[in-house]
Amino acid sequence: MVADPIVIRRAVPADGPALTRLALLDGARALRGTILVAEGAGEIRAAWSVEEARGTADPFQPTAGDVALLRTRAALLSGHGGRRRRLSLRPKGSLVAS
Repeated sequence: MVADPIVIRRAVPADGPALTRLALLDGARALRGTILVAEGAGEIRAAWSVEEARGTADPFQPTAGDVALLRTRAALLSGHGGRRRRLSLRPKGSLVAS
């Protein structure tokens, strides 16, 4: 069995009813702020709020992987991807990772 491809994208106003349905299914309050969605087979299966750092997902679908993708994408968007390091100059001019 081949899984449907998952599309990760920002939610748009037209996604409102699907996001409300998803929150009701998951027993969670509606997400706020910048919302990313994981869409498969034309349906939103999971969503993640970048600012709130929380998500909702369809409990009747295998969505753990979708949520992990959303969390990773949100971390990259918010600058908490874990891979970037800022360099600063010390008084003597040596570079130090911070």
